[in-house]
Amino acid sequence: MNFLEIIKVVILGVVEGITEWLPISSTGHMILVDQYLNLNITNSFKEMFFVVIQLGAIFAVVILYFNRLFPFSFKNKFSIKKETMSMWYKIIVACIPAGVIGILFDDKINDLFYNYQTVAIALIVFGIFFILIENYNKGSEPKIKIISEITYKTALIIGLFQLIAAVFPGTSRSGATILGALLFGVSRTVAAEFTFFLAVPVMLGASLLKLLKFGFSFTGSEIIILIMGMFVAFIVSILAIKFLMQYIKKHDFKIFGWYRIILGIIVILHFSFETIL
Repeated sequence: MNFLEIIKVVILGVVEGITEWLPISSTGHMILVDQYLNLNITNSFKEMFFVVIQLGAIFAVVILYFNRLFPFSFKNKFSIKKETMSMWYKIIVACIPAGVIGILFDDKINDLFYNYQTVAIALIVFGIFFILIENYNKGSEPKIKIISEITYKTALIIGLFQLIAAVFPGTSRSGATILGALLFGVSRTVAAEFTFFLAVPVMLGASLLKLLKFGFSFTGSEIIILIMGMFVAFIVSILAIKFLMQYIKKHDFKIFGWYRIILGIIVILHFSFETIL
C-alpha cells in the first residue's frame, strides 16, 4: 500500500471520528469524501470498512466513560452498580427497534436508500428539525437532567428515532437520537451522553454484522487499512466528544442544523452537476 492510500485512510478516519459524534451524519460525509478520495479497495470491502471503522469511535466512548458504563465494582468486595445496570436495561430497550430492522432488512435498506438523494434529503430535513426544536425549547427548563431520570418509555422513543437513522442514511444516528431526546424534554448534555452510550451496542452489532457478511479473509493491505482507520477514528473521536460536551454546555444545536442544511444542498449540487457532465 503506497503513501497516498495511507493518507486517504487517515482522512477517512478523521472524518469518521468527527462526524460520528457531532449530529451531522457520518454517512453523508463519508459518501462525499469518498467521491474525491476514491480509496483503492473493492466495493465489498469499502461497504464493510465504512461501518467497521466505527469500532474505533466506540472504543473512545468506552475509554472516556468507562466508570459510568462498567456495571461492576470491586472496591472492598464485588458488587453491582444498580444505577448503571438500570441504564443498560434502558439502552437495550432503545436498541431493540434498530436492532430488529437492521438484522432483518440491512441489505434491502442499503439497496433502496443508500444513495445521495436520500442522504441529502435526510441532512436537510433533520437540519430543519434541529432548528425548529431548539427554537421551540428556547427558554424552557428540561424535564430530564440526569440519565437515571430517563424512563423506559423515553428510552424506547429515542430508540425509534434511532431506527429512522438506521433506515435513512444521512439522518445521523447521533443526530436522530439527540433530536428525539430533546423533543421529549431531555437536557442537551444528557441527550448527548445517552446517545454516546447507546452507540456502543448498536455500532458494535452493526460492525459484527458487516464483518460476518464480508467474511474474515483479508489481504495484508486490507488489514492495515482497517486497523489504521479505526485507530485514527479513535483518537479523533476522543477530541470530538470532549468538544461537543463542552460546546453544548453554553450553546444549542442550531449551528449543526444549519450545517446539515448547507451540506445537504452541497451534496445535491455536487451529484447533480456530476450527472450532467
